[in-house]
Amino acid sequence: MITVFIKPRLFTVFLLTAWSWQTSTAQNNVLQSYIDSALSNNLVVQQKNVSLEKAQTALSIAKGWYYPTVSFQAGYQTAGGGRSISLPLGDLLNGVYSTLNQLTSSTAFPQLKNQEVNFLPSNFYDVKVRTTVPIINPDIRYNREIATQQIQLSDYELEIYRRDLVQQVKTAYFQYLSSLRAVDIYKAALELAQESRRVNQKLLDNGKGLPAYVLRADSEMEQVKAQVAAAEQQARNAQLYFNFLLNRDGTSAIENNYDESSAIASVQRQLSGQPESAMREELKAMTQVVSIRETLLKMNKSVYQPRLSGFLDLGSQAENFAFNNQSRYYMAGLQLEIPLFAGYRNRNKIKNASLDLQSAEIDLTHTRLQLQLAAQVAANNLLAAWQTYDASNRQLEAAATYQRLIERGYREGTNSFIETVDARNQYTQAQLLQAVNRYKVMIAATDLERQTASYSFKK
Repeated sequence: MITVFIKPRLFTVFLLTAWSWQTSTAQNNVLQSYIDSALSNNLVVQQKNVSLEKAQTALSIAKGWYYPTVSFQAGYQTAGGGRSISLPLGDLLNGVYSTLNQLTSSTAFPQLKNQEVNFLPSNFYDVKVRTTVPIINPDIRYNREIATQQIQLSDYELEIYRRDLVQQVKTAYFQYLSSLRAVDIYKAALELAQESRRVNQKLLDNGKGLPAYVLRADSEMEQVKAQVAAAEQQARNAQLYFNFLLNRDGTSAIENNYDESSAIASVQRQLSGQPESAMREELKAMTQVVSIRETLLKMNKSVYQPRLSGFLDLGSQAENFAFNNQSRYYMAGLQLEIPLFAGYRNRNKIKNASLDLQSAEIDLTHTRLQLQLAAQVAANNLLAAWQTYDASNRQLEAAATYQRLIERGYREGTNSFIETVDARNQYTQAQLLQAVNRYKVMIAATDLERQTASYSFKK
């Protein structure tokens, strides 16, 4: 009989545990869905994606320099006057042609006129298709390498902002939940103040109370109402900022069914770990900057290497728009360039590139130390926030016990009304402090997550 009783009981416990785990997962998925929405819709992320696409386009442009360049070129010229050269063809050949005609009894050899040929062309055209191709040019190789490195740098910059955005969304969400909790606490305090006012008014009506107690209750009610209004305004501001991060209407509703106990449990696991900043995209980005500076230095040093290119022209040129076998032509050639002297500009460029590389290496070292410090500070802040939260839990328990004792004593006539007001205020402040410190722990954990780059993005 015992076995038969225990099995259904264990099955019920199992179902409750599974339901609790499923509910916790669904509640935590609320925040994850907001993070996914922000990563998809945030305007700065979209801007960073555009920058990444531009870097990819720059790489395509750099690769395009390896291919031949083909262009169509056409020119037309006409002129009159200017320098000329005389060709006495008639004086030189007419006598010979006349003799030949007499000997052959024919007119096969006509008489020629002396010619006057201008140096400037008249009604002249030149049409061609020119193909140029680089053969030796180290600048093209280095530019392609830099463009490839720039893509990786842009990708790191995008990841840096994505991590910043995740931190901002989580922090804004916790601040919103904290403000909602403050509103609930103040409203509960207002209900207690209203009940106190009702009791004191009833005692006064029965001749057992004092008018001062009623006035004091009215004052307490107005004070709490002002606190409720301030808390509600803070909640609206938190709502506006959170929706701004998600790039949606500021008044959009925000789900608040977040599993705080699960989040607090995960914080306890974080406390036992050692902060590590080696995976930060900032370090990867600075390392990439150093690589780009090294490539720029190599490119500047390659200025003394020869550049060789080739060209091929296929076209036609003639006067009076003639087009025949004599007008058509082709021309091929090679062009070699070797820099010899440029007023020390190239040497100074190499020096500047070397200094830029040194500066980038120093920045990398400085960034590494900064990130290590930030990770350690974030871990210390989380530990301090946890200790403060733990103390506020004990303070809340003490304030709740004290408030119950004072309320009981007031009903029994052993404590004054002022003591009940003070006890309620202490309890309200302890509730606020405990709620605020709980969300401060979550915010500190979010900061540590950012400083260690431990958040995992979806693939």
